[in-house]
Amino acid sequence: MRKSGPPMWSVVGVATLLVTLRDAGCAGLSSDGRPLPGLPEDPEDAGSALNRQKRSWVWNQFFVLEEYTGDDPLYVGKLHSDVDKGEGRVKYVLNGEGATSIFIIDENTGDIHATKRLDREEQAYYTLRAQAVDRASNRPVEPESEFVIKVQDINDNEPKFLDGPYTAGVPEMSPVGTSVVQVAATDADDPTYGNSARVVYSILEGQPYFSVEPKTGIIRTALPNMDREARDEYLLVIMAKDMVGQMGGLSGTTSVTVTLMDVNDNPPRFSRKSYQFTVPESLPPGFRGRQDKGGRPRHTQEGVITLQKGLDYETKASYTLRIEATNRNIDPRFLSLGPFSDTATVRVTVEDVDEPPVFSSPLSRMVVSEAAKLGTIIGTVSAHDPDSSSNAIRYSIDRNTDLERFFNIDALTGVISTAKQLDREVNAVHNITILAMETQDPTQVGKGIALITVMDINDNAPVFAIEYETFLCESGSPGQVIQTISAVDRDEPPSGHRFFFALTAEAAGNLNFTLRDNKDNTASILTKRGGFRRRDQSLYRLPILIVDSGSPSLSSTNTLSIRVCNCDPDGLAQSCSPAEAYMLPAGLSTGALIAILACVLTLLVLVLLIVTMRRRKKEPLILDEERDVRENIVRYDDEGGGEEDTEAFDMVALRNLNVIRDHKARRDVTPEVPTLFSARPPPYKSAPDKSAPDNGIFREFIWDRLKDADVDPSAPPYDSLQTYAFEGSGSVAESLSSLESLTSDSDQNYDYLSDWGPRFKKLADLYGHTDGSNPFS
Repeated sequence: MRKSGPPMWSVVGVATLLVTLRDAGCAGLSSDGRPLPGLPEDPEDAGSALNRQKRSWVWNQFFVLEEYTGDDPLYVGKLHSDVDKGEGRVKYVLNGEGATSIFIIDENTGDIHATKRLDREEQAYYTLRAQAVDRASNRPVEPESEFVIKVQDINDNEPKFLDGPYTAGVPEMSPVGTSVVQVAATDADDPTYGNSARVVYSILEGQPYFSVEPKTGIIRTALPNMDREARDEYLLVIMAKDMVGQMGGLSGTTSVTVTLMDVNDNPPRFSRKSYQFTVPESLPPGFRGRQDKGGRPRHTQEGVITLQKGLDYETKASYTLRIEATNRNIDPRFLSLGPFSDTATVRVTVEDVDEPPVFSSPLSRMVVSEAAKLGTIIGTVSAHDPDSSSNAIRYSIDRNTDLERFFNIDALTGVISTAKQLDREVNAVHNITILAMETQDPTQVGKGIALITVMDINDNAPVFAIEYETFLCESGSPGQVIQTISAVDRDEPPSGHRFFFALTAEAAGNLNFTLRDNKDNTASILTKRGGFRRRDQSLYRLPILIVDSGSPSLSSTNTLSIRVCNCDPDGLAQSCSPAEAYMLPAGLSTGALIAILACVLTLLVLVLLIVTMRRRKKEPLILDEERDVRENIVRYDDEGGGEEDTEAFDMVALRNLNVIRDHKARRDVTPEVPTLFSARPPPYKSAPDKSAPDNGIFREFIWDRLKDADVDPSAPPYDSLQTYAFEGSGSVAESLSSLESLTSDSDQNYDYLSDWGPRFKKLADLYGHTDGSNPFS
């Protein structure tokens, strides 16, 4: 019998050994029957645990094999408490990772089983908690404790080359054993248990040229004198096998591509001992020619001949060169192969060509003042014909480089002069191209550059550097700096700018602001007083005079706008003068603006009313769109050809009202009535009564036309509107029309029209006849 004490737990592993501990801490056994860590191997040691101080549960680990393929649940182990007397009063409970889903416990016996297939590579261990409770009251009879079920590894994963396939390089002619590359394979099995993850390497393809170390995976050369020119690439297949390469182990393979890198083991050799080339003398310096390849056909082993200086057929017509090809870096191991150099002869023949003119200086630098007058000579360029013929040269400017034609050049002498006024601030440097052309062959054109620098004069006045926006707090004090100003000048004097600031004469005596020249091309604006109020004046304009240090000096007056603002205690502007101060004249109040706006609206309404009334007046009195066509008035605007058109109309028929009519009176001409009391005025030419009123004349005219219409057989049988162009008669000055004179017997002489010039020639031809005959007859 055991001494009285706390209840004890027992843990049994896969082996059937049951160990009882008289302590709150217990341990299990592994599946192979070995005591787990924490469980005493000697029973005496176990008995000594009875005298130890009580401790909480310490559950160590169970072991279970992965990839179990049986049909029944896999037995893991057994939990037992000494409180359990086999009466069924104790119930065992399992919680934690995989509880009830993977691991189950028999609540009566404490047996633990695994119900699913486990994979150590997915999860290597599970942490669970055990609890023994009273079945009736569901109260724990043992403290809850934690233990681990570890999944025991089996060899179910083959080695894998995670970095494969590999590529590597090794110099050709390397000695045996030269390291090429190291390969590495990984095995997902447990490296701490068994040989499942212990890998060895072997070479399947690539022998006898290369070998691999079984344990390290280092690939080395296995043959000497491997020549890149014979074979430059090898493909190797490397295998990694676990279980230390034993029978039944799993394996994986990878490929390794090894490239032999070139070394200097071949001396250079020219394919020929002599070469000949022909080049024109017009080739520019820097031209690159190509020489034949030397030695074996390598794409990069080329000798390139470059023209260092210009050629001149008239000076030298041929050149002979000796070319040597030498290895820069010689490997002492290959000196026995012979000298690493070779020589060849190159003959270069120069061809004569017709060359364009050549300037004595390709770049001519000239200087001119921007104040230079038109025609000022700037400089001279010179060119000559390098050929033996030495043709004459004509100069011109490429206008694509002088679009605004600032300069001219003398075609014969090459003298460059100004053609327009220059402005350094617009263009300080002019880069123009000068063309030199042979007079005998205009296709031969040489080019030179004239770089003309325009020197500055003081022709720009200084102005404000920026558009300043100055604010003044109402709480500002006298002597306060409210703005610092600076200036800019488009000129660039050699000694730099120096500006002087001052108030203009009319502003010098103002009581509000003053200016202090800081002597560093800046000036400060200060207040003379305090107590500025927006309601009194919200905007001040301060004229400032800025003078430069040029000779002669220039000045400008710039206006600084100062707005009065309401500021916070820190001096930051909160609200400033309204926008009206910037855009409206002083004294224009809000009431005046409203009055102006009301006037504008009134005028707009009046204009609309007038337009509406005019449109109503233009509406026809008869609104019926289907009215009879006989009531319409048709108007034709046929004006004829004027006095020069003598064929379209009978000019004689267009007579004045005073012309005598022999038979029937015309409808469009009024008869002459001597008095208002005549019964019917005769259609004869007579002097009108100057005292008769005009309305009587028109009444008689209308009455006669009415009678004529009544008796006219061609008149329509319905009422119609007759229109007559009658202006009345009786003018003291008579008619001014020239048509009347065509049939008159006037003896007036119009020959004086010929003296009035060509503008009156037509009139002179019509009326200027001394015999008084009709020019149209």
